[in-house]
Amino acid sequence: MTELTERDFEATVLQSDLPVLVDFHATWCGPCRMLAPALEQLAGEFAGRIRFVKVDVDEAPELAGRYQITGVPTLLFFQNGRVVDMVVGLASLSALRTRLARLAGPAPAAAETAPVGGCCRH
Repeated sequence: MTELTERDFEATVLQSDLPVLVDFHATWCGPCRMLAPALEQLAGEFAGRIRFVKVDVDEAPELAGRYQITGVPTLLFFQNGRVVDMVVGLASLSALRTRLARLAGPAPAAAETAPVGGCCRH
């Protein structure tokens, strides 16, 4: 997950072609550290469909203020430059996966492959 500054936020989040999950966190926050592995896993699952980024509220207080972040962790879900969903506090992996699936839309169809093994009849 990419750590953003106030300077990168507009181009990376607000102008993104993909939906974006923004993890507002702090280095001193225990629940933020507990959530990080789940977000890394989900970032892998939704690669190419949702962009995952982090904002340290102590390093970017203006952004935290703009989005009224009063507790961490807070996850904001952006689509087309607008906040469309929000989770405050520690959420389960399955709950986050459900929200992200809604945000991402249907998964791309798997490519068709030839059957493995067996023999063809002529």
